[in-house]
Amino acid sequence: MKINIGCHLSVSGGYTNMGKTALSIGANTFQFFTRNPRGGGIKLPSDEDISGLIKIMEENNFAPIIAHAPYTFNPCAADEGIRDYTKRTMAEDLRLLDKIPNVLYNFHPGSHVSQGVDVGIAKTVDTLNDILKNSERTMVLIETMAGKGSEIGKTFEEIKAIIDGVENSDRVGVCLDTCHIHDGGYKIAENVDSVIEEFDRIIGIDRLKAIHLNDSKNPLGAKKDRHETIGNGHLSLDSIIKIISHPVISKLPICLETPNELDGYAKEIALLKDAVSNI
Repeated sequence: MKINIGCHLSVSGGYTNMGKTALSIGANTFQFFTRNPRGGGIKLPSDEDISGLIKIMEENNFAPIIAHAPYTFNPCAADEGIRDYTKRTMAEDLRLLDKIPNVLYNFHPGSHVSQGVDVGIAKTVDTLNDILKNSERTMVLIETMAGKGSEIGKTFEEIKAIIDGVENSDRVGVCLDTCHIHDGGYKIAENVDSVIEEFDRIIGIDRLKAIHLNDSKNPLGAKKDRHETIGNGHLSLDSIIKIISHPVISKLPICLETPNELDGYAKEIALLKDAVSNI
């Protein structure tokens, strides 16, 4: 079995360099922040830099890559200024990403901050409806969340409610984070088949577009969202191998977000590729 696997890379060296770095560690996909993840500042890439990445992706049969929105975004914030900033900046990101084929735009659906889940969902829907009017093709992914604090998107039902409210819902998919749903109470380590079946029943398996592959420092249902390196947390290496070799998941871009430097990612990629090679 072949899997499409990579990790989170820094955009600081440029887009072409990210493609070269991915190849150097045995990856055929990767994830990057569109801009400063804790601030929002951005250095726009040149057309030449984007073209260099596209060439690498085409020549090396890359799976879709994932662009991640900054953590500072909150599409369902109570503060109207924060929501307006989020809309404006997500729209800028999508205009840039529309220049890159085979890219997915992942975001956290937000925290309702005492407004209530239903209000949070409605405001995130409003954000998506607004930004998708200004973008031509890039698919936007709602990330599954662990449920800490007032996060929305902690259940498949909440994610479905968001998708159902979006006018251009054909442009909306889901990124499933293994640590997040484990911490949220889904027994993916024990029975990946049942979790995927539940996802299909509630959301629809055609919406599942990418995987964040992380072990968890926390037990099932902790709602804390603390990533661990592969095989050193509560999911276990055997369970993670079963997850990535699932017939649905194995076809998707799988990105590691484990607490690692580049050499650690290279080792995890090699470990997982080798583990599924004879399946």
